[in-house]
Amino acid sequence: MLENRHEPPAHVLPLCETFEEDIRRHVLTYLLEGYPPCWKGDHMPNFLEQIVAEWFEFRGYFVRRNINVGRRPKGGFESELDVVAFHPGKRHLVHVEPSMDADSWDQREKRFGAKFAAGRKHIPTLFSGFDLPKIEHIALLVFAGEQGHATLGGGKVLLIKDLMHEIRTDPEWGLAARSVRNKAVPEQYVILRTLQFAANYWKAA
Repeated sequence: MLENRHEPPAHVLPLCETFEEDIRRHVLTYLLEGYPPCWKGDHMPNFLEQIVAEWFEFRGYFVRRNINVGRRPKGGFESELDVVAFHPGKRHLVHVEPSMDADSWDQREKRFGAKFAAGRKHIPTLFSGFDLPKIEHIALLVFAGEQGHATLGGGKVLLIKDLMHEIRTDPEWGLAARSVRNKAVPEQYVILRTLQFAANYWKAA
């Protein structure tokens, strides 16, 4: 593996149009280049998108990120889907839209509603040949105030503090009980591996 690479080489494999091509891209990226396939060209990953993608992929999901959907005849796209993860064995298909915005709930309702509508319309085409389950839509928020909302734009609201708690304490995959000595998180999951080291070696006050 390339321990100190901060950016991928210029010939990074492009994002793919189909699920099958995406799997091949993941395999080739690992074998030929040795850096995480979540890199998109020379684009630095968004932290929230990155941790969500790592958490799902670490648990065996096929993950796609920053997917442009709904190509317009005169150029551009209808929308971009941040993270889509699919586990064929568990028949779980999830669309996550992370955000650090501090917008009003009305503004959020419109924005996430449009994102999730695009997901319902286009996600089935990303996994052609599969009998897909119903899509679970999640709005991952950092700032939500004291009152909060259970749903947003037709999707479930998940707070970052709850995601972090899940990553730490999940009965099967949680990092707090996973020793670096014999259950180290693989190197390609940079954020999760860092959190595992923190969980193992930070001294509690």
